[in-house]
Amino acid sequence: MPKRERGLRELYSSDPERADALVFGRRTDLSRRGFLELSARGAFACAIGAPIVFWREMPAGLVPVALLDSQDPEPLPGKDGLTVLNDRPINAETPAHLLDDDITPGSRLFVRNNGHPPPRRGIDAAKWTLEISGESIAAPRTFTLPELKREFEHHTLQLTIECGGNGRSEFNPPARGNQWTVGAVGCPRWTGVRMRDVLQACGVKEDAVYTGYYGADTHLSGDPEKQPISRGVPIHKALEDESLIAFAMNGEDLPWLNGHPLRLVTGGWPASTCGKWVRKLLVRDRVHDGAKMTGSSYRVPKYRVAPGTQVPKEDMQIIESMPVKSLITSPKSGITHRQSDALAIRGHAWAGDRAVSEVWVSIDFGSRWQRAELKEPANRLAWQHFSANLRFPEQGYYEVWARAVDSEGVSQPMILPGWNPKGYLNNACHRVAVQVTT
Repeated sequence: MPKRERGLRELYSSDPERADALVFGRRTDLSRRGFLELSARGAFACAIGAPIVFWREMPAGLVPVALLDSQDPEPLPGKDGLTVLNDRPINAETPAHLLDDDITPGSRLFVRNNGHPPPRRGIDAAKWTLEISGESIAAPRTFTLPELKREFEHHTLQLTIECGGNGRSEFNPPARGNQWTVGAVGCPRWTGVRMRDVLQACGVKEDAVYTGYYGADTHLSGDPEKQPISRGVPIHKALEDESLIAFAMNGEDLPWLNGHPLRLVTGGWPASTCGKWVRKLLVRDRVHDGAKMTGSSYRVPKYRVAPGTQVPKEDMQIIESMPVKSLITSPKSGITHRQSDALAIRGHAWAGDRAVSEVWVSIDFGSRWQRAELKEPANRLAWQHFSANLRFPEQGYYEVWARAVDSEGVSQPMILPGWNPKGYLNNACHRVAVQVTT
């Protein structure tokens, strides 16, 4: 029996069902961050197989991350090493250590679907069309994809894209939906035409308020009259330099599961605003009211609420810019490291519409912090790379935490941000486990 499994079964000897769930990566009443009513750090050390060096600084009830990493990758067309969370619709995230590239490869960009993708064999890029219309478009027009490429200037930008529910698995009480950990994010280089150029070519009226997209994906029910998702952004966001109608990623056609042959990319905002397999783009004289734009979808409370609170619909607001966040991509969580050597840490940080100004790392559960080296972004709305070298005072179990601060001085919370009913916008510090030995 592996050491991790043996330790978990010893720790939860009185609750074998919970032990099974943690061993096999199944969902339990625990959040992924793993808060428990349990203060015996010695039991955790036994399960890990090493003493927890800074155990006095460890937040009460925090389960070591070494006991939570368990899922294995599953095969997915065009993808490499992703963890499938759901197959109806297909949703899959990327383990943090596979996001180590400065530019995210297409094979390692997460997949977030609300419906069924159009069949790959039925896609003919040469005949693909995009309709531009809506109440606030003066001269509606339908472009073929070759016409878009021919009539408008091409732009290539590295843009961060992240699911609004990334990190949902850590909320408690649990929120319904895909139980993303940290891997529903990426930052490829996108090539396309500016949304602004295309919309203005069709005449954007003065009363324009919002955009709305419609894609070729189909509803899970099979009902052709229903849309799985149809969202949009305020007109000011659509007209930014970084808002693209994209047809390529990293110099190649878009991957099928990421929207081939045509999609929207509105960097820094939730990926749900970046419609895939896009067929129609509207300019509305009101806030768009398509599928997943109303009710509680992609909305958070306007004020802080206690966990488990029922929030009235009128007190929910649409998610716009994503919060400041960071991700340790090297080393992989769970490594063993020699105490005599410095440990090189690296990762990425991003902050929605803002830039990242600082990144800090800690080895003592956030009691003390060391400033990391932070690089400038490739362009606005691209993530930024950070690195640091760490030394450990003695042998044992450590967690390396990362905390980013944005250009307005807003910092990631160390543990969890405010709870919300749908489990959106978790930007708690990322942490990886390190065993330090001789």
